Amino acid sequence: MLYLSYMFIAIIIISNILMTISSILSKKSISDREKNSPFECGFDPKNSARSPFSLQFFLIAMIFLIFDVEIALILPIFIILNYSNILIWMLTSLFFLTILLLGLYYEWNEGALSWMK
Repeated sequence: MLYLSYMFIAIIIISNILMTISSILSKKSISDREKNSPFECGFDPKNSARSPFSLQFFLIAMIFLIFDVEIALILPIFIILNYSNILIWMLTSLFFLTILLLGLYYEWNEGALSWMK
């Protein structure tokens, strides 16, 4: 029993030494400005913070977030179908989808969905 304890401790020590050696050997020694700087949505953090920001990029990001949340709200609708009244489920689903389609129509009319300008 004492032999197994010593063996277990030896295995832990040897594995720690091997992990340390492998992490030292696998490090890349080449570092340049791009690899050491944080990535901020394609902007260079070393330049001025007052550079113009693309409004179209912002709108596309907002539309993506809105559609992402909409999908997260639409997916449980089909699970709720098993536990609710069919008439209430249908009215709620149609009301929710109507609001989404009206919002999509509004964004389309405002030109937020035109990718090329």
